[in-house]
Amino acid sequence: MLVLTRRRDESIVIRNRFGTEIRLMVVDIRGNKVRLGIEAPPDVSIVRKEVCERESAIETCAREMAWI
Repeated sequence: MLVLTRRRDESIVIRNRFGTEIRLMVVDIRGNKVRLGIEAPPDVSIVRKEVCERESAIETCAREMAWI
């Protein structure tokens, strides 16, 4: 696991081998909660982990995340 430190209004870019980019930006920090902004192409599904953990969503999430 890669661990990065970012401050408010700083971002990271994730790019796959096909050139698809996902940008994660730290929008706000309040106490122990961090608000993230995510910019991704419309064909990229963005799902919270707890949603993926639901039994019915695990297979769908794995298929949608296979592009990485």
